[in-house]
Amino acid sequence: MAGACAFRPPARLRQAAEFAAVMASPLRSRSKHFEIRYLHNQHSFARLGLVVPKRLARHAVLRNLLKRLARESFRGVQRRLPAVDVVVRLAKVLVPSDRANREFRRIWRYELDQLLLGLAK
Repeated sequence: MAGACAFRPPARLRQAAEFAAVMASPLRSRSKHFEIRYLHNQHSFARLGLVVPKRLARHAVLRNLLKRLARESFRGVQRRLPAVDVVVRLAKVLVPSDRANREFRRIWRYELDQLLLGLAK
């Protein structure tokens, strides 16, 4: 399972300059809770960066859950994506009680899947 669907270090945005370049890009897509910005890169594969501000998701458990969901979604479509750098950003305040509800998890995962699949077209 760790082979083709792994989220290896080369597929991650790490440098502040990489994040800044993507965030300055006018290419974006939004859902109710998330925004993705993307920028074509010089690599032959897609790369992912995550921004989950503490002011929008106060609890670390919730921030970590959202990051896990975003990485899972990215792993699922990574092979279909063009060579782009993608930054997934939480764009709406989430309350801690939402994290306990499985329905919210499904909604968040669906939103992330739809945003990323929109890039694969």
